[in-house]
Amino acid sequence: MLKSDKRINIRLLEVFVSVVKCQGYSGAQQALNLSTSAISNYMSELESYVGFTLCQRGRSGFKLTEKGQQFLHQAIKLLSEINELERHAETLKGDLGGTFRIAVLDATVLDDTLSMPNIIRLFNERFPAVHINLQIRSPYEQVQGILNNDLDLAIGNFPSSVSNLVEEKLYREQHWLYCSHLNPLFENKQITQEQVTQCGLVTRSYWTNADLRQKGFGHSTATVESMEAQLTLILSGKFVGYLPEHYAQNLMLSNQLRPLLPSEFGYQAPFSMICKRGRSKELFIRTMRELLIEQTAGKAK
Repeated sequence: MLKSDKRINIRLLEVFVSVVKCQGYSGAQQALNLSTSAISNYMSELESYVGFTLCQRGRSGFKLTEKGQQFLHQAIKLLSEINELERHAETLKGDLGGTFRIAVLDATVLDDTLSMPNIIRLFNERFPAVHINLQIRSPYEQVQGILNNDLDLAIGNFPSSVSNLVEEKLYREQHWLYCSHLNPLFENKQITQEQVTQCGLVTRSYWTNADLRQKGFGHSTATVESMEAQLTLILSGKFVGYLPEHYAQNLMLSNQLRPLLPSEFGYQAPFSMICKRGRSKELFIRTMRELLIEQTAGKAK
């Protein structure tokens, strides 16, 4: 039974949530900047407070108990409300300080359509006391970060809508299928669609089989987590792969890359801004939204 004469220590909840996210004590060491013994003490204290076991550890790995799973949802909800309260208090103080956490996909810095460096500059000029935490995350990680209040706002390509999120369409990013000058197709003037689909394809880890089929491929032969890794494999000459036009432009001009059958394999990725429902009117989020819309006006179609 919970002790009515003593409030729960918020630090215990923060440690618990981090341990779950990192799937164990060892994984949470860096995130929490604590030793495993210190984390173990925190967890023991929390379990003593609530009166039941939250997680199990052993050779089979880390696993939440059924009660631990239920407690996790409430802990995340409480920490989210505390974070929101702190953000609101910062605004009320009048100095408009605090931290604004934003995530984008990788390889967007050279995209003049988005012009993220310019947007950050304008945001910083309005709120010089705000600490900006800019992260590179995959679409899935962005959505989870917004839902868990680890992020305030995210910009990326989100194939399907998610409940409890507000989405604002911004622009469309052009992608082409590229091969490098080391690939046999580079000098071929009469490339067929069948020749292209028989090449080894490198894709992002979050692409599904449906994404591949939609683009005419049955499977991929390599998977990467970042655009830089994708470009590396393409430049090896052993793979073809999709890249944003702005990202590949200089290498194409220097004859290191060539787009393959643009009319058959080109596509546009719609980029959107997302934030958590109920937070869109917060000052920092509203300001960033306005800057993004102004920068990309007329480019969402």
